Amino acid sequence: MVFKSLKRAFGVGGPTVDTVLDGPDVQPGGYVSGQVRFAGGDHEVEVERITVALQTRVEVEGADSEYDATVEFQRQQLTGGFRLGPGQQHAVPFQLPVPWETPITHMYGQRLHGMTMGVRTELEVARAIDKGDLDPINVHPLPVQGAILDAFGQLGFRFKGADLERGHIHGVHQTLPFYQEIEFYAAHQYASRINEVEVTFVTDPHGTQVIIEFDKRGGFISEGHDAINRFQIGHAQAAGVNWPAEVEGWVRQATERRGWHF
Repeated sequence: MVFKSLKRAFGVGGPTVDTVLDGPDVQPGGYVSGQVRFAGGDHEVEVERITVALQTRVEVEGADSEYDATVEFQRQQLTGGFRLGPGQQHAVPFQLPVPWETPITHMYGQRLHGMTMGVRTELEVARAIDKGDLDPINVHPLPVQGAILDAFGQLGFRFKGADLERGHIHGVHQTLPFYQEIEFYAAHQYASRINEVEVTFVTDPHGTQVIIEFDKRGGFISEGHDAINRFQIGHAQAAGVNWPAEVEGWVRQATERRGWHF
């Protein structure tokens, strides 16, 4: 446990703050809990507030380039104003909701490369804010999400990567200003017609909408193009379903509807 000194914001001898999580492992729709522990420095200060927030990094498409940006998507104020005396020590517990649409950071038991997700603590004194360090959290798939991702693997789709895109998917209700794309290389039996598949989950308390985007191989007559398909699944459907057969049905249904016969 390392104390984060707020020297830049408050000078040498200022207050210190440390966030200790009860555990880093969470799921969408759950909570991340812990304590914010802070101590006074060598002089009294007026603390205006202490807050915790969930943050991640997303890709932003600009006019001529792409760049990464830090996005805060959940915030909770833990205290109002109070006076912190020299050497005084306090701890404030918190339970921060994890939105249902929160992207996953782990898949097939491994951390997804490039997924940055964590809790940021802010202590504000005299309008000066030190955001401290990001305490990482591990967001694991919900049962229905995990079952669908496992099914793609069992069908021979090979995981390529995952990223977060700022923006909204047309025609899909979202509460967060970004969405996650989980990318697979096409399974062998589809490789003659499809390059890649991108899977996005947009989840709420009732279930998840699965958005599947197919990157079609270009031919001599027409260039490759994308096709998007949507499927609604309830949380209770995670058990008792033959998910490889279900996902294979989705792929065949979507491709045959467009005349992409295999």
